[in-house]
Amino acid sequence: MKNSILILTIIFCGIIGKAQSIEKIVLDENDDLSGYYLAVKPQTEKIDAVLVLLPGFGQNAESIFPETKLHNVGYLNNILTIGFASGTKLYADKETQVKISIVLKDVLDRYEIENTKFVIGGFSAGGTVALRYAELCKQYPDKFPISPKGVFVVDSPIDIFKFYELLEENIENKYSQIAVQEAEWVTNLIKEDHGIPKDNIDYYKEINPFSMKKKYGENEKWLKDMAVRTYHDVDIEWRLVQRNQPVSTQSYLVTSELINRLLLMGNQKAEFMQSYKTGYRSNGTRHPHSWSIVDEVECIQWVKKIVE
Repeated sequence: MKNSILILTIIFCGIIGKAQSIEKIVLDENDDLSGYYLAVKPQTEKIDAVLVLLPGFGQNAESIFPETKLHNVGYLNNILTIGFASGTKLYADKETQVKISIVLKDVLDRYEIENTKFVIGGFSAGGTVALRYAELCKQYPDKFPISPKGVFVVDSPIDIFKFYELLEENIENKYSQIAVQEAEWVTNLIKEDHGIPKDNIDYYKEINPFSMKKKYGENEKWLKDMAVRTYHDVDIEWRLVQRNQPVSTQSYLVTSELINRLLLMGNQKAEFMQSYKTGYRSNGTRHPHSWSIVDEVECIQWVKKIVE
């Protein structure tokens, strides 16, 4: 049944491709990265839900749609899809929170949608931002424009403290030149922002969505009643062969702990979405760190279910 739905969706997406449009809505002409958002309206005037998607670090909003068909499937299911780039941030700091809120306020006014009809998700660092923003909406409901019904992350490093430690290990171990270069660049970025996380705990615990070590914060408590998903292509062999990275370095080690804690809290809507060898970039390159690990048809059905 699922395969039949997927085939039909792909056929319909091909048929509607030319008719379906992506509207660019500019809110700040002086900000080329975060001063606008992209909107894909559904095929009918009715909007049942809003799906907000955030790309990876430093990527623009346009980078989302070639990598996933979520907006295509949403188009067929009365879902408004919003693409927004929150900027060159690895976490939802105050500046990033303000940028997202400005966009969401405009969406609420422009499309006249209830603030409870939202699901927010993101890829890589975008997922880290989305997760903390969703928590903040519950933590400070009077200060944020929406009350999301769900949030999902796509292979995201959701614990900045653990993430920084792993980056340092990559640099020290020197298993892979690519991994070392990436780690050196990201650690410098973090240090230049607000210093090493463990040396500035009070700051980072406020913007960090989840901490393996509870002394660094327990912000996951704000997700107790929310639908939460973490998506991962658990291809251990690829990581070993291509990056010399063992399981201990992978983001799903942390997200599985998040889901487990939520389940222990009684959240039966917390799910670890595991796939295998589903990650491919739009250019055909095999990579487990990709939007494609999300089953678009199944995800949109999940969105519809949780906003009902």
